Amino acid sequence: MSTSASAPHTERTEPVGVAARARGLTKAYGSGETAVIALDAVDVDIARQRFTAVMGPSGSGKSTLMHTLAGLDSVSAGQVWLGETEITGLKERELTQLRRDRVGFMFQSFNLIPTLNARENITLPMDIAGKRPDAEWLEHVIDTLGLRDRLRHRPAQLSGGQQQRVACARALASRPELIFADEPTGNLDSRAGLEVLGFLREAVDSLGQTVVMVTHDPSAAGHSDLVLFLADGRIVDEMPRPTAEGVLERMKRFDALQGTRPDPEGAVPPAGRAPGSTALPGQPAPDNAAPQGQPTPGPERAVAPEQPTPEGTVPPARPPSGEASGDPATQD
Repeated sequence: MSTSASAPHTERTEPVGVAARARGLTKAYGSGETAVIALDAVDVDIARQRFTAVMGPSGSGKSTLMHTLAGLDSVSAGQVWLGETEITGLKERELTQLRRDRVGFMFQSFNLIPTLNARENITLPMDIAGKRPDAEWLEHVIDTLGLRDRLRHRPAQLSGGQQQRVACARALASRPELIFADEPTGNLDSRAGLEVLGFLREAVDSLGQTVVMVTHDPSAAGHSDLVLFLADGRIVDEMPRPTAEGVLERMKRFDALQGTRPDPEGAVPPAGRAPGSTALPGQPAPDNAAPQGQPTPGPERAVAPEQPTPEGTVPPARPPSGEASGDPATQD
């Protein structure tokens, strides 16, 4: 989808700390001559109570960056902290608890349980964890997202935009330290997409949340406080106080300077290069490249290990092929 306007930015004071950070963050898929570097020694700080967008061409590593910062994927080298907690050395059980208690997730597929109404879907992660929601905060989130008159409706009785608002409320309900949104408007029309982006903006401005959003849409990025641009697994630029026009112009410059060309559908990328990489045609293959013509799995195609559905819950219908997998907030 494509949104059509950017929300005006309000004057903000200096950031009040760092919600997440990474140092020397490296993620490689495969090993030896067939290894593909998805993230290449990335250093990044995610400011608290800010809306950060991550952009880049297909294969640039933006989704991998989000997954590693959220503890959804392991790292090959480097360190990641959520607040003051280093998560790169945690065991899976500890990571699961951390994600449930301190991180919220939003994805293209809404991942709502069809047999539960909107309120039950919103409180599901806390119900699974055996925790009572903060009633005052929960009511504030519901009113902020305009869901008061939809709480008894099941997902099939809601529009796409309303379902994504429920997913947004679920991500906010436990008052997490950080919300990760992976293409949250990807399955919405322009009007519904603008509504959801407005609610994410409101969550930062009025509710004091921290949001990191992966997107390909310059207009969506225009709602953020800062855009990070990735190419070939590295952060190559950033834009504070972005506008849709400014982001689009910056992306065009990257295309012109780096020769970005999307790989034809079904084509095998050149050896040693992930699909969608910005390497120029005719450049020599790196020393550790796979032999010419040998397919190399790209980082964007890697699938995080499937996590079991908690006891007592009804698993959501499997999304159509190509959509994001189940929401970790409800599966952990």
